[in-house]
Parts: sequence; C-alpha cells; structure tokens
Amino acid sequence: MLTAPQADTRPTAPAAPPPPARRPAGPGLLAAARPYLLIAPTLVGTAFLLLYPVARNLLMSVQHFRMAELIRGDAAFVGLANYTRVLTDPDFWTVVGRTLRWTALNTALIMLIGTLTALMLKALGRRMRLAVMSALVLTWATPVIAATTIFQWLFQSRFGVVNWALNALGFSSFRDYAWFAHGGPTFLILVALVVWQSVPFAALTLYGGLTTIPAELYEAARLDGAGAWQTFRLVTFPVLRPLFALVTSLEVIWTFKCFAQIWVVSQGGPGDATTTLPVYAFQIAQSLHKYDLGSAVSTLTVLILAAALVFNLRRMFRQEGEAL
Repeated sequence: MLTAPQADTRPTAPAAPPPPARRPAGPGLLAAARPYLLIAPTLVGTAFLLLYPVARNLLMSVQHFRMAELIRGDAAFVGLANYTRVLTDPDFWTVVGRTLRWTALNTALIMLIGTLTALMLKALGRRMRLAVMSALVLTWATPVIAATTIFQWLFQSRFGVVNWALNALGFSSFRDYAWFAHGGPTFLILVALVVWQSVPFAALTLYGGLTTIPAELYEAARLDGAGAWQTFRLVTFPVLRPLFALVTSLEVIWTFKCFAQIWVVSQGGPGDATTTLPVYAFQIAQSLHKYDLGSAVSTLTVLILAAALVFNLRRMFRQEGEAL
C-alpha cells in the first residue's frame, strides 16, 4: 500500500545573507571643492574691491607718483620718504588733532542722543513708537548728498530757514548771517549734520538690545528702590556693555572717515577749519596732484583708526572676561 511521502523535518542551513549594498564612492574632488566654488565670486569681488585698492595705495605711498608718472605709467621707488615728509609736516599733526576732536565730539553726541532715543522708544506706546521708528528709518535712508544739500539750504544766508527763525525770535544779528564764511559755525553745522544722519542707526540698534533685557531685572531694581539713572547704570548698561562698545566702534569708524558731507559743504574750509584727514588726503592727491603724499596720508589715516579700534575692542573683551 502506497503512503504519502512525509515532510522532511531535518533542519536546513540558514539562507545566505544578501550581499551588502555597495556604498557610494567617497566625494570626489569636485564635490569637496563645491563650497569653495560657491563663495569664490564673493571672495574675488571682495579682493578686487578692497584688497586691490589697499595694495595699490600702499604701493603708491612708497613711490614718487605725480601727474607725470600717472600719464607715463612708471614711478620710481622712494621707500619711506613720503611718510617721513608727511610726519614731519606740522600741518599734518594739526589735521590729526582736528580729526580726533571731530570724531570724539560726533561720537559722544551720537551715543548720548542715540541712547536717550532708544530709552524713549522703550517707554513709548505701540503707535507712538511705530511713528518715531518710521521717522528714524526715513532719516537713516535719506541719501548723504540729499541731506547735505538740505542743511545747506537751512543755513543759507539770505533765504535760509534758520536765519529767518532766529530773526523772527528777535536775534537781529543773524539777519543775512553767512554761516559758511566762518570756521566755527561751519564746523558745528557739519557736526549737526553727521549726528542727525547717525543717530537713527545707534538708536534702533540700542533699542533692539533693550528689548532683550528680562523684565525681571527691572522689577528687582524697582523693588530695591533704584531710580531711573541707577537702573540704567546698574542694569541696562552692564547687560548691554558689549553692544554699546560695538556701536561706539562703528560710529568712530563712520565719523573718522567722513568725507562727503565735509567736501560738499565746505571742501575743508573756510581756511582749513573743517579739514579732516580724509579731506586732507584728497586735497593733496587731487588738488595738488601729489598722489604719493596723498596715499601716505590715507595709509596713516587707516593705521590711526585701526589703532583706536584695536584699543577699544581689547578693552571690551577684557571687560567681558572680567564679567564672566
């Protein structure tokens, strides 16, 4: 009698695992260089717009480069003779002192008014704050030459609004007063112009920093009986000290290298009352066609500014380290 075949119950060998998937080959040279290729246009543009002018300026400052060399294209190497001539010129040190006074006065006024404006923005209501911030942004967005022209109109001797207002208030001595014919008034008008253009940046930046301070700190100061000045000195300023140092450094750069406003209004005059280092370098290079001396002055300007900024930043980092 035939019987059905029984199933094979013997253990079978486990199936062989599938072959491992082949891992993709490592990134090639092109893949590794892709990030650098993406930023290459920016680096090339930066090198062309920043590094090349600096290098060209340094080269001209160690050459005898006047109008003839500009036309012919050749210039003799003179080493540090141009720097020696500039540094031994009393006029240069007079301009340096005036530039430092110009920078200190503008920076102090900008930081003072900017800080007060930022504190005012924080205390205002929502609608009023929006209106003031809009006015600040519009002021900041006004082109430099347009703002400079407006200030020239304001202080025009015969038809200026300032003279008209002062005369209407009873100051008859200001009737047809020529503001730009005197060194002191011209200097102060330029200070007012630069401060007016710079305060919006400082105020809006500092206001942004004020919004990051926890309200609990102010509440604790109030509970301890601190007034407005004590609250600012003990709470606001210590918390925002790095931001204050950063904004101050940026304003020092802005005012130190200020050129367009001075040149449009007075071209460094009357006399040399408003001649700062950037204007002085331009006058030597373009008016006198002494491009080598102008390059030397501009290089020294950058070195003076860099020294001041390094000192300020080192002090800021030292204060941060002590705070930690």
